[in-house]
Amino acid sequence: MHRKKVVFWSSCLGMLLFGIALITLGSVVPDLKVKLQLDEISSGTLFSILPFGVLAGSMIFGPVVDKYSYRILLSVSCVFMFAGFLGIAVTQSQGLLRFCAFLIGFGGGAVNGATNALVADISDKDKGANLSLLGVFFGIGALGMPLILGILKDHVSFEIILTAVAVVTIITGMIFMLVKFPPPKQPHGFPVTRSFRMLKDNVLILIAFFLFFQSSFEGILNNWTTTYFIDHLSVPQNSALYALSSFVAGMVVMRLLIGSVLRSLSVKNLLSVSFILILAGLIFLRSATSLTFAVAGLVLLGAGLAAGFPVMLGLVGERYAELSGTAFSLVLFIALTGNMIINYMMGIIARNSGIHHLTTVAFAEFFLMILLSIFIFSKTKRTNK
Repeated sequence: MHRKKVVFWSSCLGMLLFGIALITLGSVVPDLKVKLQLDEISSGTLFSILPFGVLAGSMIFGPVVDKYSYRILLSVSCVFMFAGFLGIAVTQSQGLLRFCAFLIGFGGGAVNGATNALVADISDKDKGANLSLLGVFFGIGALGMPLILGILKDHVSFEIILTAVAVVTIITGMIFMLVKFPPPKQPHGFPVTRSFRMLKDNVLILIAFFLFFQSSFEGILNNWTTTYFIDHLSVPQNSALYALSSFVAGMVVMRLLIGSVLRSLSVKNLLSVSFILILAGLIFLRSATSLTFAVAGLVLLGAGLAAGFPVMLGLVGERYAELSGTAFSLVLFIALTGNMIINYMMGIIARNSGIHHLTTVAFAEFFLMILLSIFIFSKTKRTNK
């Protein structure tokens, strides 16, 4: 019999690695630009390859964990991430860099999806709150990487730091091999027909497209904020890396609050608060002429975006308890498609019209998220009647 606390903390360790994986390219891209002579389009392509890998990992994890459980999937995914981190540390080729970005994304996508499904599975109630606590570790991983790079930039090369991350990743994979996870839900056959019916579930599809914009919103901030600060606000690279950390810090603090003191707040009210914070953050960032106001905007944006994934994945977990892995695969596949597409588009916009349009794209995504949330709660209310 699995122990829920051990499983939960193992999931948190996996989410920590995913946070590191997702933020790494955005943090080291200024160094990679110099080392491999990347332009804006090459950077945009690189940012799209990582979520493309995450997309592939998100696609395969659900059916695998529903039929075969979690252990092998999580361990093998760590091996892929290990190879990716190590490859980026030593590569002198843009082609190998892209392949390594895919490996990190593929392993990270599988780990992200599996740990979210796992926490939803072991949570008898308050799925959203528990997923928020899980998300805190994503934030810690994402916060740690730019902080480490900022502190050690003048003392240790980014290649050495990435090598250390690779070692931590393979050790985590070994830990996963020792943990006893819940048994598979569909060990005697996968319900293909029921899986395809998910595509006809309007609420599930609306949730998926809410996360399409949520994921790409987070993605453009993670990947383009350092460039925005350096090119648009003339901020030094070290300060830009610290500023990016403030976005993740706002997200971490808010997810801690959601998992604790705000645990009893309804989903609707929680998202309303989140939208107010996002709007305030965008106004601060758009109008900022100094680093102080821009950082305040990033903190507010991090806090505002904190609830999106935990709340929506919690709704998915409640709706498809017997096929949570497959349902999570579907919504994460659509969500990360958005990350891939919008990040590439942001590269084109930055080259042709300027990096200052980062906030323009963010505003557009914000209003679409509000619209989709209205439809989701309207349809959910009708279903529950």
